[in-house]
Parts: sequence; C-alpha cells; structure tokens
Amino acid sequence: MNSPDKIRCVLIDDELPAIDELAFLLSDFDDVEIVGTATSASSGIALVQEKTPDLVFLDIQMPGKNGFHVLQEIMENPEPPLIVFATAYDEYALRAFEENAVDYILKPLSAERLGKSIDRARCLINANCEEKVERPDMESLLDSMGICRKVLRISVEHGGRIMLLEPDDVILCRMEDRKIMVHTAKGVFTCHGDKTLDKLEERLAGEPFFRTSRGEMVNLSHVRDFAPWFNGKYVLTMKHIGEEEIIISKGRVKAFRERLGLA
Repeated sequence: MNSPDKIRCVLIDDELPAIDELAFLLSDFDDVEIVGTATSASSGIALVQEKTPDLVFLDIQMPGKNGFHVLQEIMENPEPPLIVFATAYDEYALRAFEENAVDYILKPLSAERLGKSIDRARCLINANCEEKVERPDMESLLDSMGICRKVLRISVEHGGRIMLLEPDDVILCRMEDRKIMVHTAKGVFTCHGDKTLDKLEERLAGEPFFRTSRGEMVNLSHVRDFAPWFNGKYVLTMKHIGEEEIIISKGRVKAFRERLGLA
C-alpha cells in the first residue's frame, strides 16, 4: 500500500531518454513515487485517468496533441492533478506560465530547479506550508494559449428547435434513412449536426460510446446486460429503452470486452 505522504507522479514525454533522466532525478526524493510513464499524449491522458496521480510532469512539444491539449483533457477530470511543464519553450509561453502561476522546469533539467518544483507541490498537496502558495490557474493558461475547454453536446431536433443533449443522456445512436436517430430515456430525436456515425463517433472520443456495428453506437454506461449469440456475435439490451436487442458484430466483440475490462 502506498504511503499517504507519498506524492504520486506520472511522467509524460515523447522522448524516452527525457523520461529516464527525470525519473533518475526524482529518485532522490524519498516522498516521490512514480506510478506511471507515457510517451504520447493519448497514452498519457489514459494513464492519468487510470492512476489519478497527485502530480504530472508534462512535456509540451509532442507530435499530434501537444502538452496544452493534454492539459485540456486532464482538466476535465473531477480532481485534476497538479501540472509541472518540462519545456524548452519560448519566452512568450514562459510569460504565460508565470502570469498564471503555473510551474515549469526548463530543459535540460536541473536538480536544483526540480527540487523547487517538488517543494511547491508539497505545499499544495499537503497544505503544510507557512507561506501561502496559490494553486495554478490552469483555465487562464489555456485561454492565454488560445485553447478553450470543450463543451461537448449532441444537438437534436425537437419541436422546431435545436435541443442540446448531454452525452450521458444518450443511450443509443442509430442510422435510419440516412439520418442519425438519437435514443434517450425521454424519446427518440433526429441528430441535427453530425451527418454520419463516423463523424459523431470521432467527436465523442473519450466518452463511453461503443460502435456495435456500422449502423449503431451505444453508450456503455446504459448497457443492462449482454450474452453470446450465434456465429461469434453478442447480443445486448440497454436500460430505459425497452427490451430491444442490439447485435454486436463478430469483429467488434473483442473490442467490446476490452472496453468493459473483461478481456
């Protein structure tokens, strides 16, 4: 069992030597425990969601999503961790960090500067400092870098108006007559914005939706039960929409079990 005094850290950097160097420097701190490392933005986001660390050391310059986009995703968590950016970034970005009280360490890493970051993290995590230390204003940082937190809604037509649904309210999406029909506990609505399930699935990445077939996508949070069917397929039923059975095609069964943690 982890000591309650340990600061649980995740390291995210696309360069493995940089992770190794940071891990080596952190090994000098008895109250720091590295609970995971990741070499890409997507794997880093998933790791933070899985491990719920106290502190994340995050590189900025990564292929695909950069560190700011990772921060944007992490900030969606109910209790986001503290962030320390490890960066060789320009003066403009450093000014943005300083104005928003965000901690950062410059590459190449310095043991002395890293120690100051750990001291600051201790103050915020353990709330045991004599001096008052403000928690970083991550929202302002994202705004200053031109990255706004996303507000994810599914737009549907209802009574001549456009209604915005929370993803959690959506049980099932199905293609019917070249339209996406959105099933909820309160009724079935025509999707207003997205025209294909491929596009809707892409926009809902990170939400608990699963494509059971080319024409159907379900919210895994609303699955009532499932069972093996013939020819290697599965059949499942959903909460709140009757006893209608939904077929999971054979080629998607393995991914379905993995999403539920059963594989």
